Amino acid sequence: MKQLFAAILLFFSFSIISCREDVDASALQVYDGPINVATNIHIIESDSALLRSEIRAPKQMEFLEGDMEFPEGIEIQFFEKDGAPSTKIQADKAFFDKEENLYRGQGNVRVDNEIEDQHLQAEELFWDPNKKIIYTETFVTVRDKQTLFNGTGMVADESFTNYTLKSVRDSRTVLPGENL
Repeated sequence: MKQLFAAILLFFSFSIISCREDVDASALQVYDGPINVATNIHIIESDSALLRSEIRAPKQMEFLEGDMEFPEGIEIQFFEKDGAPSTKIQADKAFFDKEENLYRGQGNVRVDNEIEDQHLQAEELFWDPNKKIIYTETFVTVRDKQTLFNGTGMVADESFTNYTLKSVRDSRTVLPGENL
C-alpha cells in the first residue's frame, strides 16, 4: 500500500512539474504600437454649422491613449466665417498629443495665409486648437508680402494673421521675380 501511495504521489509530482510552461517574458510586454490605422483621412470641424477647419492626411495611426501620428504628412486648412479658405498648415510628419490637445508638425512645415499674403517655413510647429495659436522655438522664415524675415521662435494666431517673431536675425525685401 505504501508503494502504491508513493507511486501515485510520484506520478502527480511529475504531472505538476511537467505541465508547467516556461513563459517568455517578452511575450508578456504590453503592446505600444498603433491600435488603429487609417488611410486618406479627412476630418471636418464645424461650429454652428459653419466650417472651421479640415484635416487631411494620407495615413493616421492612433495609439491606446488617443495620441495620433501622421507619418506621411498632414494638411490643416482653416476657413473664414463666410466659408472661404484662409490659412493652410502643411508638414511632412505630424503628431497629436491627446492629453495636451496639441498638434506638432515636423520636417518641412509650411503655413500659408493667402488672404494676407503671409507665408512661414520652419522645421517644427505646434498648433494648440484650444488657445487657437501656432508657435515654434525653431528657426523660421516668414515672407510677409514683399518682406522676408529670418529668426528663431514665433507665436501667432492660428490664421497666421497676427504673429510675433521672438528673435529676428535679419530681414530683406523680396526682389521682383524672386521665387520664394
